[in-house]
Amino acid sequence: MRYCINCCIHLLPNDLHRQCFRCRGPDHNNQKCPVCRGENKIPLYTDSKQMKWLAVLEVRTDHCESWHGFFCLRKGKLCSLMFGLIIMTLVMVSYILTGAKHGLLLIPSPFHYGAFASNPSLMDNESLSDMKDYYQPSKMNISYVKDYPSIKLIIDTITSKIEFITRQRPDLEELRKQEPHMFSVIPNKFLPNSKNPCWYEEYHGNTTTDPYATNSYALYSKRFRIIFDYLRKVFWNHLYHYKDKHYRLRCLPHFYIIGQPKCGTTDLYDRLRLHPDVRFSAIKEPHWWTRKRFGIIRLRDGFHDRYPVEDYLDLFDLAAHQIQSVLQSDAVKERGKRNNIIIGEASASTMWDNNAWIFFYDNSTEGEPPFLIQDFIHAFQPNAKLIIMLRDPVERLYSDYLYFASANKSAEDFHEKVAESLQLFEGCVLDFSLRACVYNNTLNNAMPVRLQIGLYVVYLLDWLTVFNKDQILVLRLEDHASNMRYTMHMVFQFLDLGPLSEKQEALITKSPASNTRRPEDRSLGPMLPTTKAILRDFYRPFNTKLAQVLFDDAFLWKRT
Repeated sequence: MRYCINCCIHLLPNDLHRQCFRCRGPDHNNQKCPVCRGENKIPLYTDSKQMKWLAVLEVRTDHCESWHGFFCLRKGKLCSLMFGLIIMTLVMVSYILTGAKHGLLLIPSPFHYGAFASNPSLMDNESLSDMKDYYQPSKMNISYVKDYPSIKLIIDTITSKIEFITRQRPDLEELRKQEPHMFSVIPNKFLPNSKNPCWYEEYHGNTTTDPYATNSYALYSKRFRIIFDYLRKVFWNHLYHYKDKHYRLRCLPHFYIIGQPKCGTTDLYDRLRLHPDVRFSAIKEPHWWTRKRFGIIRLRDGFHDRYPVEDYLDLFDLAAHQIQSVLQSDAVKERGKRNNIIIGEASASTMWDNNAWIFFYDNSTEGEPPFLIQDFIHAFQPNAKLIIMLRDPVERLYSDYLYFASANKSAEDFHEKVAESLQLFEGCVLDFSLRACVYNNTLNNAMPVRLQIGLYVVYLLDWLTVFNKDQILVLRLEDHASNMRYTMHMVFQFLDLGPLSEKQEALITKSPASNTRRPEDRSLGPMLPTTKAILRDFYRPFNTKLAQVLFDDAFLWKRT
């Protein structure tokens, strides 16, 4: 492609200088015109590609200017100016987006909610003193301090909508209609000579039959296959043979550690399993009652085939084999003694996770679930014992965030997620009841942090509608950490476990803590004091009700 430098006009192949008014005129002669002959003209080649952005400036051997040359130069400058403006716009957009994400902008971030006016008088004295003692604000977090008054208005709205209304229990026939297969498998009476709920079930297979061939836990998880490989090898040896028939011992848990996540349930589980009379499921957290029986393997993966109750019962076969040995011993047969081995299950989702109800049960008019997990557990095991481990819900939420967040974890990011979650929760309670919002699957999935898990009293009151208060033991992680021996003795007494030797007790109470915070998470430091003040305000009315229900002011968590 050729360009006439003399006039800055693009020359078409068949047009030559017809567009060039400097080469035209009444006396114009192409042979005599020095421009048309190629003198004083420098052709420029651009690899046969049309140039769109950069103008080609005039290059002349003589210094004679014309108005035409002036206008061509103005056109080139205009193109350059437009190109520069586009580049500047892209740079500014990049700056705004990255600056807002990391809190580096000099103007308020659009990710904050509302017009945050600085008004320290709206903060309580305790929160302000905490900020002075533990945190020195810098330029990066001034906007977060300003968040408090506006978010406090959101919390005030939520607090005004809190009502603790007793739910209506479904009757047994309604439960049977919802889960007929489960009721056909689990009997309504258990063996009288066993402390743990167990029963005999006829086995119709033979020595070549694989009893775990269709178990969903074994099919979907490689790490469970080793356990089931062992169970296959010893299965036939543990059958009870009577009148040419074979029976296998089936068991349910005697007690459940039902919650809450990041409250020390793993540590309690690890210590309890060291007791000689306690056994657990082959998997610490089967999550069968809350997820697997609905076909939820991982929440992000949607629904799969539902796990039948038989798959859940298979998880207790290891413990059932030991109970079977005790039941077949001479001491039990001849002396009338009973089996004292008990089985536990420690899914920390059991207390709170009812998110799947809306996909399987008819919706209620008020948006509340018509059936809860505890309704079914109580239908089969009205004498079950329940253990709950709780901690300061503010600290629980931050620990939950550090554990489950995958990237970009920081105190600032946690603050943003808390603010967004509070707004979503406020929007729900303005239209629905507190219970409907707590068990709302859509809302719980939308909130960036799991605020609802810390509303302990909402869940506890619903469990108390079906179980007696003396069947539930509520512990605090703070007490467990400061005096482990005392809390373990409370658990032993609650489960009516036999006495331990000093060596056994030392092994249980002096072993290192389990599932503590990861080193990389510790390096992130504590949450922002403003975030802590916001969360304290949010959880305060729920903690107050919890302390009233349990008759214990320690559950106010005033100082932790």
